[in-house]
Amino acid sequence: MTIARPPAFALLPLCGLAAGLSVAGCGTSKLGERSAAELRRALSESTRRELRDAQSSPLPRLTEREDATSRLDLTPEARQALDALAGPRAYDRARLPLPADLMGQAPRTVDVTLERAVKTAASNNLAIQFARLGTAIGEAQVVQAEAAFDWTFFTGASATRTDSPQIRRGFFGDDFDRRELVNWQAGLRRTLVGGGRFSIQQDLANTDVITPGFNAFPNPANQVGVTLQYDQPLLRGFGSDVALSEVRLARNAERQAVQSLRRDLIRVITETERTYWELARAQRELVVLQRLLERGVQKRDQLQAREAAQLEAASAVKDAIFRVTDRQSQLRRAQTVLKIAGDRLKQLVNDPEIPIGSEVVPLTTDDPLDQPLAFNLAEAMLSAIENRPEIQQAVLAIDDASIRHTVARSSRLPQLDLRLQARFAELTDDVGSAYRDVFAGQFVDTVVAMAFEQPLGNRRGEAELRRRQFERSQAGIAYMNQVQLVVGEVKEALNRVVTNYQLIELTRANRLAAAEVLRSTTVESELMHDFSAVRLDLELNRQERLAQAEREEIAAITEYNTAVAELYQAMGLTLERNRIRLDVPRADDPRDPEPGWRGIPPWRLPDEPVQRTRASRGRTPAPPLPVPVAPGDEPQAPAEPAPARGRKIPVP
Repeated sequence: MTIARPPAFALLPLCGLAAGLSVAGCGTSKLGERSAAELRRALSESTRRELRDAQSSPLPRLTEREDATSRLDLTPEARQALDALAGPRAYDRARLPLPADLMGQAPRTVDVTLERAVKTAASNNLAIQFARLGTAIGEAQVVQAEAAFDWTFFTGASATRTDSPQIRRGFFGDDFDRRELVNWQAGLRRTLVGGGRFSIQQDLANTDVITPGFNAFPNPANQVGVTLQYDQPLLRGFGSDVALSEVRLARNAERQAVQSLRRDLIRVITETERTYWELARAQRELVVLQRLLERGVQKRDQLQAREAAQLEAASAVKDAIFRVTDRQSQLRRAQTVLKIAGDRLKQLVNDPEIPIGSEVVPLTTDDPLDQPLAFNLAEAMLSAIENRPEIQQAVLAIDDASIRHTVARSSRLPQLDLRLQARFAELTDDVGSAYRDVFAGQFVDTVVAMAFEQPLGNRRGEAELRRRQFERSQAGIAYMNQVQLVVGEVKEALNRVVTNYQLIELTRANRLAAAEVLRSTTVESELMHDFSAVRLDLELNRQERLAQAEREEIAAITEYNTAVAELYQAMGLTLERNRIRLDVPRADDPRDPEPGWRGIPPWRLPDEPVQRTRASRGRTPAPPLPVPVAPGDEPQAPAEPAPARGRKIPVP
């Protein structure tokens, strides 16, 4: 799905920091200019320092591992036999041992692919739905802030009848004054982006003198006045930087909400994939423990038969029974782990077909991948700095602090206001004639006024400015800290990818070796007809060793797939990896806000960029993703962008 409009990613580390800090450094305060320049240098140097060592190796590399299974000297036929004895292809998924559900009914299952889990989570997850509404709230706040510059219509009317005593003008005059007045005024006013205020107002006064013996002309009289007034602060509050500060803060708050939506969406998708592989691991461990139990039961029955024939002591039989009971408890725990992992997955995806309240157990159908990964440390770090929502939010926080610093610098100036006013007036007995002749220029009143105000000492303004300077420095430190955090997360994820890829081969070799040892032990027992307690105890130990090796292999391959998902999360490319386009809801959308998602099959690239934003137009394409390559292929250096050594660091 496409972004309905581009409010989300307009401030990136390169342009946002420079723009925000330059706004704060354009005034008359030398301290403000110096601190802004120092902050820019500190931010730039901190990012370059984190990337300096990684950029010394610009070419991508491939995850490597030693072929540990070759040391076992297994023939293809022997390898095939051992894989049939134990390993991922040795089990029938249809025979998954599940207990009765919490209602005492037979277990019910549903197959779930990873694509369906991710798609449904992106659409239905409640945390994402909550965050999506926050973007609409942010847009409404922007509209609310911009409304301060809308035209305002005002009007009012009054009717007054006066009957007041007055000094008698003659011996035969009246000592009272009676008249009726009807006033009506209407006009428009607007706050301007320069900080001033303009208003236009018309007044209509109808006066009817009803005092006996008082001659007035015209009577009744209609007086029309049109007033144009402009008020402009010249020092404190002058300029668009101050007048538009609330609008800019509201826009940044909206962008913060969009970045929070991206952050939550990335987190939920990664958590969904992690839970999916945990569920796959629980399924495979369950069948391993089931076969371990079956092997133990077989040996226990053999010992019980020998005990009945008085060939074995009762202690050996009890030990075998203990082994079987322990394996039953392990199987029961594994069943509970499977159901809990399934419930976590159901909660994340929030699929109406399999709600979390149901006892339907979701089962994975996708196998974890085992293939090398091409990556480059510097490119991964740069990608994280460019794409992580947390970095974008730190940039927006710096811009917010710079905006508030600009307002504080203006508030420490004296108050010097200018007022310009012109009033056109006309008085006739006919309303229409008064309106026609009011702009003839016969009666014009003009006012030019200035007002000055300055607090003695100005401690409030100076303290506010120092506070905003410290807050801007705090925002810069928070940005540098966030850069370190995301760089550390990228390195941690890459280390997990490299380590788990190597562990897959090592644990596979251990599993093959354990399978060969168990097979040899079983064959030797049958050839020598040795079914003694010592021999059976040896077989039980080697069964458990094989089961443990199988579980370690399962853990290594599922953790490798989880580490790859976490790597994309650390680089901020989870949405691109899953072909998800972010749809930001609009506050003026008359429809009910619903989750927006449009998935693109993994074999087809998007028709247009995932993020269509103002800042992304004309920018260098994002660094290449760490794409899995087939075994034996050599990683190729990316054509675009340039190698990490020559790329521009995205900081001011």
